[in-house]
Amino acid sequence: MRLIALAPLAYAVSQAGGFGWLAAGTDVADLKKELQKVADQVAQNPVTGSSSDSLPIGVGFINWCVELETALEALREHIPAAVWFFAPRKNEDLVEWTRNIREVSKGKTKIWIQIGTVMDAIEVARSCHPDVLVVQGSDAGGHGLAHGAGIVSLLPEVADSLRGMGMGSIPLVAAGGIVEGRGAAACLALGGSGVVMGTRFLASKEANIAKGYQVDVLRTTDGGRSTVRTSVYDTLRGTVWPRQYDGRGIINQSYLDAQNGMIIDENKRLYGVALQKGDHGWGESGRVTAYAGCGVGLVKEVKHAKEIIDEVRQDISEVLWKLSHASSKL
Repeated sequence: MRLIALAPLAYAVSQAGGFGWLAAGTDVADLKKELQKVADQVAQNPVTGSSSDSLPIGVGFINWCVELETALEALREHIPAAVWFFAPRKNEDLVEWTRNIREVSKGKTKIWIQIGTVMDAIEVARSCHPDVLVVQGSDAGGHGLAHGAGIVSLLPEVADSLRGMGMGSIPLVAAGGIVEGRGAAACLALGGSGVVMGTRFLASKEANIAKGYQVDVLRTTDGGRSTVRTSVYDTLRGTVWPRQYDGRGIINQSYLDAQNGMIIDENKRLYGVALQKGDHGWGESGRVTAYAGCGVGLVKEVKHAKEIIDEVRQDISEVLWKLSHASSKL
């Protein structure tokens, strides 16, 4: 959710009792400014239960393309309660990131690390001793591993593997295809301590998102068929990710033309033309990228972040209550 999850959304989620994230992503040029915005909001209306030692939000980094020292400089003035690491060129890079952030924050900033395979979970747990592991299944929108398992099989296998090596106390937070209470409840049953949601918050009033993108999310159904994992959108946008990653987005004319053999230069030209159309550049016959996960078909309405969080929590409670009472009748 780079450029979408900024100060207003991060603060709103934390204020509602969740934990909000600033998506620094690949560019930390505006990170100081966004952290200051959160600090100003907290000063006016503190988040209940938060510590005064750190801002009650997290900051997410895409590690392969962010300079560590630049990130540290941005965090020294306003220490976040957590940082989220994703997509290093190699897992060994995360050791230095973890050590330096813990030193700069004097241990006040928790380390969340996203993984997408059992092997990565084991390696990162041993080398970094993270405070939280984010387990991302292949249904996730935006970027992730090009090859991986869905959350239903990945999460319990990660939990079992960590337990077997004596590191079962690391909380696991599930990601990928979770947009409402039923999916969240299922992840708790699979061994998760909680869930993170991205696609659902594309349809939040606090998201910094183009109207055309948001409309594209709301109109899309049957996410398993209407989204695809591909590197086509990266190519058209001029970004070059490490080859083990690609991104899931809503299928549009740019992707279809690429599949049908359109030369890259022509597709790029048409993509540039579509960008000039503003909100009309998105859509099924549009060409502008709309990253979203397989759960996009369950996103029906734009709501405030607090409404989303309250609704998901209520639905989780109802699902768990129904299951517990159904089992008692067996």
